[in-house]
Amino acid sequence: MNHILHAYGFHKSGGFKAITHESIADEIESESFAWVHMDSSHDKTRQWLQTELSFLDPIILDALTEEATRPRIEVIGEGVLLILKGVNLNKNADPEDMVALRVWVDAERMITLQRRPLKAVLDFEKKLEQKQVEASAGAFLSHLVHLLTARMEPELNLVSEMLDELEEEAIEGGDSSLSEKIVSIRKKSISFKKYLTPQKEALGELADVELPWLNQSAHRVIAESYNKTARFIETLDATRERAQIVREELSSVLTEKLNKNMYILSIVAAIFLPLGFLTGLLGVNVSGIPGADDPQAFLYFCGILAVIVCLQVLTFIKLKWF
Repeated sequence: MNHILHAYGFHKSGGFKAITHESIADEIESESFAWVHMDSSHDKTRQWLQTELSFLDPIILDALTEEATRPRIEVIGEGVLLILKGVNLNKNADPEDMVALRVWVDAERMITLQRRPLKAVLDFEKKLEQKQVEASAGAFLSHLVHLLTARMEPELNLVSEMLDELEEEAIEGGDSSLSEKIVSIRKKSISFKKYLTPQKEALGELADVELPWLNQSAHRVIAESYNKTARFIETLDATRERAQIVREELSSVLTEKLNKNMYILSIVAAIFLPLGFLTGLLGVNVSGIPGADDPQAFLYFCGILAVIVCLQVLTFIKLKWF
């Protein structure tokens, strides 16, 4: 697999072209705007950046290629170093296991890196092919941020919808398996918020950055993404609180079921307690048992037991035990 995933160069007239690997470095260093997207997990990526793009500050190079990272922003000279997270929509992956997108952008170029595929980047490339993105640093950065944020919304809405279904099941009388599902939703919410909280801060700082290539239109799109991210966090907080309430409701329902079952067992035990005492007493294998020589004694005894049961039931009804 190649370490360079996508590369485009743009003419001042507005047209664009895919760049061959041999000419990427020249296009990146030219005055015309260019974009290159790379696989940061590839062995050749860092070496290529050091060799072909030697103008990059070591701080920028380290940030673009480091393995573990969190959302943040840093303005260096006339450029912006930005690290964001996008939902993981890869096959057999958990959306909350978010994928980092590392970005360096200035007036002439945008360099992005990923360790795992990001659907938002593919969305961005499609917009380029459909000529829906202006060939400028501000438009590129704001559109990319917008697409990353837009891809999150369906996944976060899905978490809320799952909780709605579980809440309905809990009210109708769920079982203990629902508790595990509720815990899973809370874990998802916590994982999402862990990344979105610093991402909101980074986007807020980016919206306030004053650079010549960040025009008013770009600021507006970035500010909208910031507001959406803030709303996502509020939704996640509400989801966590609701999940706790649903879990308490489920616990209450399960406790009520258990109490009801225990009550029934207690009534049954109370009914059979005197019956067991009498049958045990008359079952003692010693002489002198009443009715031992009477062939009708068993029927009489069963009748006595029936009368005792009826008296117990009438007593329980009077006491409103059931």
